[in-house]
This record gives sequence, C-alpha cells and structure tokens, in this order.
Amino acid sequence: MLSLSRPIAFIDLETTGVNLSSDRIVEIAIIKLMPDNTRSVKRKLLNPEMAIPKQSSDIHGITDDMVKDAPTFKQSGNEIKQFLDNCDLGGYNSNRFDIPILMEEFLRAGMDVDLSNRKMIDVQHIFYSMEPRTLSAAYKFYCQKDLINAHSAEADISATIDVLMSQMSRYQNLGNTIDSILGVIGEEKIVDYARRFSYDSNGVEVFNFGKYKGKAVSEVLKSEPQYYDWMMKGDFPLHTKQKLTEIMNRSFLK
Repeated sequence: MLSLSRPIAFIDLETTGVNLSSDRIVEIAIIKLMPDNTRSVKRKLLNPEMAIPKQSSDIHGITDDMVKDAPTFKQSGNEIKQFLDNCDLGGYNSNRFDIPILMEEFLRAGMDVDLSNRKMIDVQHIFYSMEPRTLSAAYKFYCQKDLINAHSAEADISATIDVLMSQMSRYQNLGNTIDSILGVIGEEKIVDYARRFSYDSNGVEVFNFGKYKGKAVSEVLKSEPQYYDWMMKGDFPLHTKQKLTEIMNRSFLK
C-alpha cells in the first residue's frame, strides 16, 4: 500500500498528436488515489476544436464525431483544476507528455496552475530505471496480466497504478512514500515542461537546444535580446515562453 500524506492524481491523456505546443486533448482520465488508498475517478471526452488526425484516431479510437458535442478544455478547465487541487501527480510518461500537454491547455485557457510544490511520480521512469520496456510489457511483467483496451485512457492509467503497486512490492528499497520512491529513482528538476531549458551544475538555467545549448539563458538574452523575440514568435510551447519571460524579467532587474 502506498503511504500518502496527500492524494496523488494519476493522469492519462489521449490527444490529437504528440506536439506539445499545437496538439490538443481529446480524452482525460484521472484516478485520484487518496491517503487511505481509496480511489476517485474522473474521465471526460473533450472537443479539441480541431480535426483529429486519422493516425491518432487509429491509436486511441476517438474520432471527430465522438467529440463533436463534448465540452472544450476551456469549459472543463476549472472542474479539472479543482479535482487536481492539493494533489501530487502521477502517470506513465506523464512528466514528459501528459503533464506538459495538460499545462499547455491550462495556459491556453488563461488558467494559472502552479505545480512547483507538487511531487511527480512517473511510473515509466521507475520502470525504465529497473526494467526498460513499454506499459503493456510492464503490466505483463509486474502484474502477470495482459493489458486489455490499451490506449483507452482509463484502462491505461488504471494499469499504471497496478504496476506502481507491484513495483513497490518487488523493489523493497523504493519504500512506500512519494519521497522514498523519488529518493531512489531521482527527482528531475525542470525549468519548462518541454525541456527547452535545463539547469547546469550550479543551478543556472541554460538552453537545452540550438546554437546556444549549454549557455546561460540570462546571459544570451542580455547579449542578444532579439533571441527572446524570436522564441516568443516561434512554435514553442506556452509554458516555455512563460519561463523564458520570467528569466528575461529577472535578468534585467539585476
């Protein structure tokens, strides 16, 4: 049993694609695991306000016709935000996909959601640290079951929780708290969810791409302020632009 000081909300999204800045959520499933280990489920289809590519529908089975009368994320954002209030977050590849996409939707809807004090457990990170494979293989390996209805958001996230419970049982050194698990697999300190920036060994934000990779963001912005304008006009996620602006403002206040 997972020992929790506050709830942890496991999230799985089905989307129009995998581009963090341009793709949209078509289904969200959240299973909130409470400190007493009871579960509360929220699942919604969402109208992405754009066509769902056939290659995406072929994966998750959700079509334009299925979501044409569904609410948009903006209409459902407050309900989702309230469900996630005071929760740590979990999922499968959630740190690199589900949470960044979700935060983009919140920002696009004009909602400021602060995750700076939330713990994030990515079950894929545990799995890849211990037994590098896919979710279906993880479910088979840890739970000795075949994953039925893979790419159904609720089935995937329910299987993710089962895998986590089995991982704690198998790897005793993980313990049974969020902090003990992160103490073993490491807690990634991120600047922006798309990983366009990262921290160097001194805790300074540096570029993680392009011609200035490894260079301090603040120093580049001071010497070449037009680079800020280029990024703000470019195809970068909203959260990346938000963090870039924070660094820009902080740099010029010094």
